[in-house]
Amino acid sequence: MADNEGNIDAKDFGVGIPQKQDGFFLKGNENACYGIKSRLSRIFNPNSGRTVMLAFDHGFIMGPTSGLERIDLTINPLLEYSDCIMCARGILRSVIPPTCNKPLSLRFDSGTTILTSLNDETLEDIEEAIRLNASLLAVMVAIGDPDHEGSTIRNLTKTVDMGCRYGIPTLGVTAVGKNLTRDARYLGLATRVCAENGANVVKTYYCDENFERVTNSCPVPIVIAGGKKLPERDALQLAYNAIQQGASGVDMGRNIFQSDSPVGMLLAVREIVHNGATVDQAFEQYETYKNENKKPCGCCCCK
Repeated sequence: MADNEGNIDAKDFGVGIPQKQDGFFLKGNENACYGIKSRLSRIFNPNSGRTVMLAFDHGFIMGPTSGLERIDLTINPLLEYSDCIMCARGILRSVIPPTCNKPLSLRFDSGTTILTSLNDETLEDIEEAIRLNASLLAVMVAIGDPDHEGSTIRNLTKTVDMGCRYGIPTLGVTAVGKNLTRDARYLGLATRVCAENGANVVKTYYCDENFERVTNSCPVPIVIAGGKKLPERDALQLAYNAIQQGASGVDMGRNIFQSDSPVGMLLAVREIVHNGATVDQAFEQYETYKNENKKPCGCCCCK
């Protein structure tokens, strides 16, 4: 306990100066609790208001995807260049070093694989997420799937309820089935449903026409999925277009770890998302990094 004798009287009370009230920088989350805001502030850069997430949760439905056969060899070298990692709990515990200190978007649902019909999902235990120090709970929502739309929306609302109880934000991940059109009308519906049911952030796909309608009609931040592997310049163009039309970041996987220069690609995406680079500038950075870090081919000239 402080000594009562010899203390200096307090006098700097700032009388007449209102206490500073900072508005939260991430749209739609001003009224969230402190814990949710704190975790979102680790995922999204407060200066740019955006994030570059590295997704490698594909194995939970697809098995050892190309580029993810050995995550310790392909993903771990990329961790330091991401703002947030997105993966399942098994890979996290078995392969990801806890010293990486990156915020975790935990794949919070699990279920059927590509061998059967997708989207039949169940939720994990919230105590498991707390044990893993998750910063975001990622749950898939299958809007338009006649068999699983209702159950996946219920999964989302349950996750939101648990997340609010323990101060962990929820990421609503919109699924696009093979019979659903990836256009602004569908994506606008899917993202809005996620937000209306309490998601703090929504992950969805980019569409070429009217994507700004999707981002503007969603009251919380949208991050875009990279989707299938594209040529590097096309993937950078995708990221640029999405950011220019209101996305708050990207959550890319295959367009990073299946690139011929994954670190170079991740650095180039960061330039677009955080520093406002053009596609030409970002692609130049990717090419420069790739050429400067090219591995010897083993021929006599490289020995």
